[in-house]
Amino acid sequence: MQSQLPLYPEQASNFAPHVDALMLFITAVCLFFAGAITTAIVVFFFKYHRKAPNAVGIPIHEDSRLEAVWMIVPLILAMAMFSWGAIVYVDYRRAPQDTLDIYVIGKQWMWKAQQPNGLKEINELHVPVGRNIRLVMASEDVIHDFFVPAFRVKMDVVPGHYNTMWFRPTKPGRYHFFCSQYCGTNHALMGGWVTVLEPSDYSAWLSGSSGGNANPVVAGEKLYAEKTCSTCHIANGTGHAPSLNGVYGAQVLLADGSTVAADETYIRESILQPNAKIVAGYLPLMPSFQGQLTEEQILALTAYIKSLQSQPVPAKGSGIAPPTGKR
Repeated sequence: MQSQLPLYPEQASNFAPHVDALMLFITAVCLFFAGAITTAIVVFFFKYHRKAPNAVGIPIHEDSRLEAVWMIVPLILAMAMFSWGAIVYVDYRRAPQDTLDIYVIGKQWMWKAQQPNGLKEINELHVPVGRNIRLVMASEDVIHDFFVPAFRVKMDVVPGHYNTMWFRPTKPGRYHFFCSQYCGTNHALMGGWVTVLEPSDYSAWLSGSSGGNANPVVAGEKLYAEKTCSTCHIANGTGHAPSLNGVYGAQVLLADGSTVAADETYIRESILQPNAKIVAGYLPLMPSFQGQLTEEQILALTAYIKSLQSQPVPAKGSGIAPPTGKR
């Protein structure tokens, strides 16, 4: 059984102080108005209640100043809450460039994490303190939600799609993470621990627990060869499909004239639904690998494609560089 979630979890990430300050502001405003309105109701009840059965109340006419106040003040407070929340949300959704990327896969009922060197963890996640961490997350079955209360971060993990979230741990220690989306019988048991280490301790832990043959780039390169991807995706761009050198992070020109960023989601879609977005200058010849690859294999292929960051070769008919993508 997981330990009980504390009422006020420890602040252990860059987002925690900002989220807590916003929530305290919202709570204070709500309590203030709840108290003021309740007090007014009680006072007015005793002050203005009918003193005699035949008493007639004095007609009271509206006051435009009062009406303006109770429209303008709530509007200002609501916009303050919205603006503050938007600032925190935009920061949360826009990851910095210098992130340490870790892949996380949710499945009934466990979390599997893969470190950059290929080391795999189950219901555990080791990260260095003071480093920007980005989690690239996918689900193998139903919708899950990765939630670290001490970091004040959470994100849905959706089948057939990559979601990402980032944070920067600020305190070494061990912190619970949970699945906060009901996902089946053992949902309450689907959780684990984030262990935040000093950078030197994290490096020592990573070295002492080397993934060896589990390195995702090595595994992806082997899978790339097994699936004969290199017969069409030739490095010099002369094949039936675009060269993948330098594809990751580039803007891809599509056959319909639009462009798309070649991120993890695009690469995944290219593998499973190759005809969804056709690269300009190429025919839709690539077969679908839907149902033939696990999420871990897709992540390995993605890691290998990300490693192909040599000088890009212009795609025929693309009109832009670097080229990428699907047949």
